[in-house]
Amino acid sequence: MRIEHTRIVITGAASGIGRALQQQLARYPAQIVAVDRDEVQLRLAVDAIQSGAATVHPFVSDVSTEEGVDEIFDYAVDAMGGIDLFIANAGFAYYENLADADWSRLEHLVKVNVLSPIYSAVKMRELNRVRPYKMVITASAMSLLPLPGYALYGATKGMLHHFAQAYRYELDDPRHLMLVYPIGTRTAFFDTSGAPIPWPTQTPEYVANRIVRGIERDKKAVYPSVTFQMLMLTGRFCPPALRLWQYIELRRFQRWREAQ
Repeated sequence: MRIEHTRIVITGAASGIGRALQQQLARYPAQIVAVDRDEVQLRLAVDAIQSGAATVHPFVSDVSTEEGVDEIFDYAVDAMGGIDLFIANAGFAYYENLADADWSRLEHLVKVNVLSPIYSAVKMRELNRVRPYKMVITASAMSLLPLPGYALYGATKGMLHHFAQAYRYELDDPRHLMLVYPIGTRTAFFDTSGAPIPWPTQTPEYVANRIVRGIERDKKAVYPSVTFQMLMLTGRFCPPALRLWQYIELRRFQRWREAQ
């Protein structure tokens, strides 16, 4: 997909991968609706890239609700005349010892990480009908290899993976839907949660660069980490290699739990 002169929506645009995507996509002559619920950080992110070639429209919304996602689509269509590329990047994780049942906490995670991107993917298909478009969803390496401490988070990302595997068969062109599987990305999450950073890690800027390349090459899936790709390939022929990685993360989780 050519990015020049496209109409783009990015959610979770105030920080991390979303902010890095803003910075890189702003180099193209395009229109961007940058979405986040944190108005202050969103404004700072947008102000930092106003010297780029793109026109950026900041928009504050909560992607955890149907109304919030509908507002994003309505605003983007009004501001840009349509949406060619939607990047559902907003998401979050709990790093936890899952021992207490909390329905509302689980529900919020599923709304943001699962319902919102899936609902957006279907709305993009509905909006564009016979027009070419691209829907990008930020999943996770944990979609394929769950790790201790991230039971709920890994489950939500696994749901996205299986949705994409099936939904592509229903699309006229399976390349309309691209999933991204980042490994641990060095963002503020690890600073605020106190969670140990899983190995290996990458910067948001590197992940964003791989996403942009994947869009331009019409990829269906992007795996930013070569290390992770090699590990998964090894795991096909030697499953204990995957269990070893999970065991290493289990030991880190146990040390974290003991320190709480």
